[in-house]
Amino acid sequence: MVAVASVVVAVGTATGMMSALDEGSGAEAAKPEVSSAPRLDQPPVVPSESPTLAKSPSVEPSPTKKAGPSPTRTAERKPRPAPAPASPRLYLHPESHVLDWVRAHPGDPRTPLIESRIGDRPAAVWFADFAPSTITARVREVTSGAAEEGRVPVLVAYAIPDRDCGGASQGGAPDLDAYDGWIDGFAAGLGSGEVIVVLEPDSVAQSECLSGGRRADRFASLARAGRVLKSADPKARVYYDAGHSGWNTAAAQAGLLKQAGAASPASSDGIFSNVSNFHTTSDEIAYDRQVLDDLGGPSSLGAVIDTSRNGNGAPAEGDWCDPAGRKLGRAPTLDTGEARIDAYLWVKLPGESDGCDGAPGTFSPSYAYDLAR
Repeated sequence: MVAVASVVVAVGTATGMMSALDEGSGAEAAKPEVSSAPRLDQPPVVPSESPTLAKSPSVEPSPTKKAGPSPTRTAERKPRPAPAPASPRLYLHPESHVLDWVRAHPGDPRTPLIESRIGDRPAAVWFADFAPSTITARVREVTSGAAEEGRVPVLVAYAIPDRDCGGASQGGAPDLDAYDGWIDGFAAGLGSGEVIVVLEPDSVAQSECLSGGRRADRFASLARAGRVLKSADPKARVYYDAGHSGWNTAAAQAGLLKQAGAASPASSDGIFSNVSNFHTTSDEIAYDRQVLDDLGGPSSLGAVIDTSRNGNGAPAEGDWCDPAGRKLGRAPTLDTGEARIDAYLWVKLPGESDGCDGAPGTFSPSYAYDLAR
């Protein structure tokens, strides 16, 4: 698999990746983490873990995902209109790498654009460090803050063992028993309100490094995770890894997803795609609908698409690591106007490096500025 997402660095929880943006259309231990994105030319894209931050709900950078197979289309050249306003229903967590930078650099000429185009948009909060003793408190810090505002948080669970097949986002729980316990703790922090859970980026699309038995065990654990999350909070919406339109075929990906429980409403609300990657929204819509058709399951299953950096599409040459010429995509929203497409989300926080413009998961103001302008 060559080009899916980018590398993520995770720590606690964050608007991007904390532990605790296609075409224009409690105490320290309770802090969220920030995330980063995947890679392209290597095995499919899997996020790398973000470093843990030491702030109040822990903030982790988003892991950098790898990109599964290289893109086959060139970027669209039409002028991009400014992104539409983000959905007021999505939660903007007050802690993230981009907001930290904005607050620390009020006089930087890039600050107004970065703040208005990236910092003010709701993004996912990543939980990418394996810290069982604090995961419940860190998740609760985010979900309770969202509940107070009557908004919907987006959480990324990213601690599956052998994640990223040992790549830039390697890490996670030591084994599946430990992971199951971590998921139990994650679920305990969800509360009773609406929440979107992006369950383990690249865990399904990038599982080729596992033997048949170990892959089956992983998929059984993922199916269990979905059931546990939805049982703990009936309003939780859980989405499973579909990679992206430039990776596996829809039929192949659907076959894997079915094994991981994604076709069962007891554990799944559908699929997610393009996390930390750059494929156009139109390509992802077509791909996700085909995956859902091949997957079967109830018609209620839908898809969410990461549009954080796909405003210019994927680089023709398949570059996945902080590629130049990328732009912000559609603003995060729960109202897409597209059948079976439940949301456009910013899962990867724009400006967090894939590892070339800075250390994986760290915030790069120069890259953020180029994406935003």
